[in-house]
Amino acid sequence: MERAVRTDLPGLTRRRRRPGEALGPYLMILPGWLWLAAFFVTPVIVMVSLSLQTGNFIDGFRQTFHFSTYADVVRTYHVQLVRSLVYGAAATLACAVVGYPVAYWIAFRAGRHKSVFLFLMLLPFFVSFVIRTQSWNVVLADHGVLLGPLKDIGLLPAGFHLLATPYAVIGGLTYNFLPFMVLPVYVALERVDPKVIEASTDLYASRAQTFLRVVLPLSLPGVFAGVLLTFVPACADYVNAGILGGPSTTMIGNIIQTEYFTNLDYPGASALSFVLMGALLLVVFTYARALGTDEVLEAAAR
Repeated sequence: MERAVRTDLPGLTRRRRRPGEALGPYLMILPGWLWLAAFFVTPVIVMVSLSLQTGNFIDGFRQTFHFSTYADVVRTYHVQLVRSLVYGAAATLACAVVGYPVAYWIAFRAGRHKSVFLFLMLLPFFVSFVIRTQSWNVVLADHGVLLGPLKDIGLLPAGFHLLATPYAVIGGLTYNFLPFMVLPVYVALERVDPKVIEASTDLYASRAQTFLRVVLPLSLPGVFAGVLLTFVPACADYVNAGILGGPSTTMIGNIIQTEYFTNLDYPGASALSFVLMGALLLVVFTYARALGTDEVLEAAAR
């Protein structure tokens, strides 16, 4: 008696994939790769080549693989580079201190009005970046709407000023990049299961213990993303230092802008851009390693 051949085995019933189906995922991601190649990879390659050239704007530039340009710009502008990293770190810390409570309140206390409060927080940012920064110039003026009345009633000395100081630049950076911290933290807090918080309360944990041992670890992916989204553009910014700062608060972004558009030193400006990129990558990788990227990603996947 012949044995019946089973046809329900996975290997026998598996349909052979057509070539189009196998290429489907790659075709879907192709526009993204083409976009990155056209607007990121290609400009980076061009700038790398430009940073190694020598010459001037009138006679032209030619490729000489002049690597000493990097050493020259670091030696000349290391103060502005370090200042940019310090200002960016200070603004990022201020954004975290201010933004985390805001995100926490919206996520756990705003109720059905969460979208309204998020919209109100983002509403000023529908205005141009430059106009918003210029408004701080008006507010922080020596006799403006903030310092003027305080000087008139004697709470501040007549010679007190905020403009052209590090505090004004860091304050402007904090204000302009605050949503980049609030939104990722809010998304992470929104994903926290209320039952987990209730369980910690049932186990006699205080509010402080619940926050430190439950809420904060679960929100670390948002904090991690918020720090990256805030620190990187804050260090490279030049608008706040240009409008709210002075000669003693010049950031590396101001130097790059001047070298490109005023001095027309394209190799030097390109080299400065890559030095800044390298410094940012070093800081970001150090931060990710110190925070524990694997643990953060595991928390985000839960």
